[in-house]
Amino acid sequence: MKSRSTRSGGRDPRRLRHPGSPPLPADDTLQAQLGQTHWPDAVAARRLREYTHTRYTACVNRYLVPGLGKKKLAKLSAKDVRTWLNQLHTTCQCCANGINAGRDAPLCCAVGTCCSKLLSPLTLTYIYSVLKSALKHAVREEEVPRNVARNVRTGTPRPRRFEPLTADEASQLLTAAQGHRLHALFELTVHTGLRKGELLGLRWEDLNLDAGTAAIRRTLQRTTAGGLTTLPTRPRPSERRIALPPLPPLAEASPRTEQREHATTGTAWQHSGHVFTTAQGRPIDPTNLTRTFTTLPRKVSLRHIRFHELKPSTGTLLLERGSRLVVIKDLLGHAHIGVTGGVYAHVRLHLQRQAIDTLGNAPDGHTHPDYPPLTTTTR
Repeated sequence: MKSRSTRSGGRDPRRLRHPGSPPLPADDTLQAQLGQTHWPDAVAARRLREYTHTRYTACVNRYLVPGLGKKKLAKLSAKDVRTWLNQLHTTCQCCANGINAGRDAPLCCAVGTCCSKLLSPLTLTYIYSVLKSALKHAVREEEVPRNVARNVRTGTPRPRRFEPLTADEASQLLTAAQGHRLHALFELTVHTGLRKGELLGLRWEDLNLDAGTAAIRRTLQRTTAGGLTTLPTRPRPSERRIALPPLPPLAEASPRTEQREHATTGTAWQHSGHVFTTAQGRPIDPTNLTRTFTTLPRKVSLRHIRFHELKPSTGTLLLERGSRLVVIKDLLGHAHIGVTGGVYAHVRLHLQRQAIDTLGNAPDGHTHPDYPPLTTTTR
């Protein structure tokens, strides 16, 4: 009598196909599959932003095809995927890709001294997710019976640690922005945690200054095909309505005011409808905004701060002031509250101290001689 594993198909994945599915070509490789279905060009491109599609394509060409491209789909197994990921994890990328061989002054493997430039856990996770997505499409198109990548266990990489702004640092940063023509933008960033593209995509019709609200509907990005392009926010929770802080510079500004000021100086003005623009009224390139922001911390001798660190800094400051996670989630546009909780799990030491101070006494309810109160608490 055949064993259960044999009856269910054993090690031949072609027996696991659904009844009525077309036969799987015996010599079809992963590389051929990616080419025949035009994934990601014809499939992923329809649902991905240009930047993400470019990353997908680079991942396919740099890692998937060289590593697994010659594997036959009918014989591709979870073991093959796991072995390939382990090799990526332990292989110097300079040596694997011959990066330094063509340089005028060869380095690393080209001179016999490996620099051990390994892929980060986040990069490995991304590569694995692209493979899983490609095989998921192949299953949907009935090209393979199952997604073998789903059977591979990968560790969850730790998020990159960063040091969020303290309240004093945030105050110093806004002091440095005083008098800058984009002062209102930096104020809005620190108080609401809006993303760079969301800030630059804001239009005057999105604001209700009387009610003190803003509708976050779009984001401004630079694409290879269309240049500066306004796109809908993604994912869906990113489209939201938020409360605006009191911003006199924003309340005093308007397209008519800007146009009138430029008319008196003779400067050409192009009304784009965006709230934050260049001196000529055109949309601001996100890269130029990053360059402008980099100069602000230097004015007040602050440590180096990246623009995208302002968003989690806002969440941290709100958390320190007792804001509920659900409020922070809605303000920052997170997909679900688990994302918010995970991002802000790095509660600062003094928050832990505050929690300990609320006890005041030892856990048994009695004051312990070696457990002095950290602060004087009025009861």
